[in-house]
Amino acid sequence: MKHSLLLLIVCMFCSVSTLSAQDIEVREALFQRGDKAEYRQPAYDDSQWKTVSVEKDLRSQKMDITCQYGWYRIHVRIPRSITSTSELKGWLRIHLPHIDDCDETYLNGHLIGKMGIMPRTQEEYSHEIDYTYPSTREYLVDTGKGIVNWDADNVIAIRIYNANDRGGMLNDIVRITPVRRIEGIRLTFKQQPLTQKGQVGIVVDNRYSCRQSGRLHIEAFDIDRQQSLPAVDKSITLGNATTIAYTYDRNACIRLTATYTDKASGKTTTATIIPHYIQTPPAPAIPRYNGAAVYGVRPGSPVIFKMAFSGNKPMTYSVPDLPEGLTLDTQRGVIQGSLAKRGEYPLTLVATNAQGTAKATLTIKVGNTIALTPPMGWNSWNCWGLSVSQEKVMASAQAMLDKGLADYGFCYVNVDDSWPADQRAADGTIRTNEKFPDMKQLGDWLHERGFKFGIYSSPGDRTCGNYLGSINHEEQDANTFNAWGIDYLKYDWCGYSKVFRASSDRSHAAYLRPYMKMQQYLRQQPRDIFYSLCQYGMDEVWKWGPYVDANSWRTTGDITDTWASLYDIGFNRQAPLHPYAAPGHWNDPDMLIVGKVGWSDKLRDTRLTTDEQYTHISLWALLAANMLIGCDVAQMDDFTQALLCNNEVLAVNQDPLGKQAHRQYKDDNVQIWMRQLYDGSYAVGIFNVSDADREVMLGYHLPNLDISNITGMRDLWRQTDITSAPYETTFYIPAHGVKLLKISHR
Repeated sequence: MKHSLLLLIVCMFCSVSTLSAQDIEVREALFQRGDKAEYRQPAYDDSQWKTVSVEKDLRSQKMDITCQYGWYRIHVRIPRSITSTSELKGWLRIHLPHIDDCDETYLNGHLIGKMGIMPRTQEEYSHEIDYTYPSTREYLVDTGKGIVNWDADNVIAIRIYNANDRGGMLNDIVRITPVRRIEGIRLTFKQQPLTQKGQVGIVVDNRYSCRQSGRLHIEAFDIDRQQSLPAVDKSITLGNATTIAYTYDRNACIRLTATYTDKASGKTTTATIIPHYIQTPPAPAIPRYNGAAVYGVRPGSPVIFKMAFSGNKPMTYSVPDLPEGLTLDTQRGVIQGSLAKRGEYPLTLVATNAQGTAKATLTIKVGNTIALTPPMGWNSWNCWGLSVSQEKVMASAQAMLDKGLADYGFCYVNVDDSWPADQRAADGTIRTNEKFPDMKQLGDWLHERGFKFGIYSSPGDRTCGNYLGSINHEEQDANTFNAWGIDYLKYDWCGYSKVFRASSDRSHAAYLRPYMKMQQYLRQQPRDIFYSLCQYGMDEVWKWGPYVDANSWRTTGDITDTWASLYDIGFNRQAPLHPYAAPGHWNDPDMLIVGKVGWSDKLRDTRLTTDEQYTHISLWALLAANMLIGCDVAQMDDFTQALLCNNEVLAVNQDPLGKQAHRQYKDDNVQIWMRQLYDGSYAVGIFNVSDADREVMLGYHLPNLDISNITGMRDLWRQTDITSAPYETTFYIPAHGVKLLKISHR
């Protein structure tokens, strides 16, 4: 067997076989922050290390290692008799729990496996690692190589790095076991792009060298209708991997359960999935307006507004009551110009195609407040990371037009970190590197198509990715941003942390100071620049963000595409913050993690499940959060497009009342969030935060909602009215899923 086959990664959905009497279980380990090569050696003295549980993350044990290395050491006696029942002679299996994020694992000083890519240096920015959480690890040990101390003390040393989230091992225990054939079988699912039908491949992978035979049984269950569908049963013989295709209704919420039974032993392994399914109905061919109802601009600042009409193209646009100072591109539907006089300007937006005409009303409010609704658009970070380029940005913007996202109000195109050159010009002006040959040209190109142009910098000397920041050049950079046509600035604390640490000042003013300095120069510009503070919620930024004229502020650290990260940032951290959101000023729980992401030039599908993605978009809509797409739009599939282009869901996010949702109910299984809307109705999200499907009776929770005289309920994802009486309505919600409602009353 080749060494590459020894690193075996167990899918998070797979079951674990029952332990025999010979299996060794370990629930505690010694732990130390830091990184020294001698920590791997069995003779190292670890008597002063802290004892921790391997079933709980490090943060919960007051051992936070965000953006740090750490080591676990486990002392364990391994009896030679443990291999007597092995079905693969000469090998021993070491199972590790979930690890957040990367690991290198040693047995008695010998590397036996690793998963993820460690940063090249301790100072390297954490997003340059390959995120692997929440996968468990399984490493095989060749007992013929003499690295096992039979019937004596052995040391398992595990080097880890945590870029974000909770850190360390969690949710399982360490096991040392004989090798069983069934453990070599890995069941995974390969989601195929949705066409007229849905299709998913069930991959049965034999990772051991021995040939295996068995049966694959596939059960399907329609969760909405609560009924079983016809099962599939196949005999298979495995050398390496076999894929069985399963076709399903792409609009139905189907749970697939695949069970493989080993013919020789009768042992089984099981995996489950809910494949991608589309709830959003297709947009009508006739024009339909999907954009915001209000638009804020300061007197004399440029107006850039694309009329967000879906429908068959080509389409022509008109605004019969367009005020003086504004012009309209009738082919692209882009309104530009400026309005000098304060006040409200109601506009009638008209779109016409071969199928018909549609009208909508937009009110332009000229005054001191911009960002009357949360920003919607795209940011380069979650997909491209430091590998972003002008070419990739333009391709993403064009894809937003081609795939119709611009027809739903997604209008910002934001370049994140890694655009500056290594050095400023002789006069101090910041320059772009070779990846961005002409920022002014890029800005003009975006504005012509109705997009707004965003950029990234830091109040320190360096950005998170170690590029030039704006410290001591704030006025110059603000002037340069204006010259390039910048409409959005993400201002990231990163490099300023060195300045902050060098001072003993920890006052409220110390946190405001770098953001106040840039703010004064942004406001001197003759254009509106959305001011996005990225400082991770320090010093309760939501309480003072409006006073530095910020339009949004990050409330937490960076989000990653895991349920743990989504749950912590979306549910735990946002619940108390609803009083601080209002038109012009928004809480920002970070960018979207649906579609293909990767934080590098190596993109992959998000690790969120289908229903976790529905929960993600639903919660961000209720939170009135910045709705910035983080995936490669050019590779967006039908599922992700339907996820992002549901006009009724987006209307909740863009509601002009601007009230963030309250959490009305919480237990271990269900959370209910409710947001008051401009028309007097309520948007209500019923979230199943448990790991199992839940039956939720609406009548049980109505007292928690305190909505009297209900006159109607609507399923916003399905865009259908619910005709059953509220007290008689029952929802079947998948694990980590949601039911998003609009409830009207009198």
